[in-house]
Amino acid sequence: MPEGPSIIILKEAVQGFKGKKIISVSGNTKIDKKRLLNKKIIDFKSWGKHFLICFEGFTIRIHFMLFGSYRINERRDSSPRLSLRFKKGELNFYTCSIQFIEEPLNDVYDWSGDIMNDEWNARKAKVKLKKVPDMLVCDALLDQHIFAGVGNIIKCEVLFRVRIHPESKIAEIPSKKLNELIKEARNYSFDFLKWKKEFVLRKHWQAYSKKTCPRDNAHIEKKYLGKTGRRTFFCNKCQLLY
Repeated sequence: MPEGPSIIILKEAVQGFKGKKIISVSGNTKIDKKRLLNKKIIDFKSWGKHFLICFEGFTIRIHFMLFGSYRINERRDSSPRLSLRFKKGELNFYTCSIQFIEEPLNDVYDWSGDIMNDEWNARKAKVKLKKVPDMLVCDALLDQHIFAGVGNIIKCEVLFRVRIHPESKIAEIPSKKLNELIKEARNYSFDFLKWKKEFVLRKHWQAYSKKTCPRDNAHIEKKYLGKTGRRTFFCNKCQLLY
């Protein structure tokens, strides 16, 4: 599943289509594709893992789910969920969820909850965390209402950085440590963005998919934890269980 930084990369990559008119639409999506024909794209935005294509009066929301992908000016062998063609170039989206948003985006999205947005608000994130005292921190980091854009890789790496065991309950984590967690969720997301652009993201993983802890040489555990059941990599020796 593409995490927030990957959606930022997509948003930057498609800026050349801003202001361009769609001359052909196809795909196996169930939305009214004809509505997009001859429409000009006003802007591209993102919120967490949501990629947003903005038109006059409405927006297309694309969520890549677990296995979604896209191609710019090229195609896969499989049928696209949505294909947008322009006078010069095309955008193709595969295995993703596509919906119309009719309301103004400011009425739909809390931009201060997007970990990579300029309007990100750490204080609001802490207030939200305090409202879920019994939630495991591994679930809290994946809660898009609290940390929009954080995915499984970021979750594991942030918890490793701040030395918090993934099964710690929010209420048990000291306030200072929660502040550190919130700060690192944003910091690591921008590190992720930088490394992914440089094609070196995997080289910087400290816990995710690893076997041995780089801090103390202990065994890195892999378990499917929390309500999300997502696989989680962590070190029992240096990550403290609160």
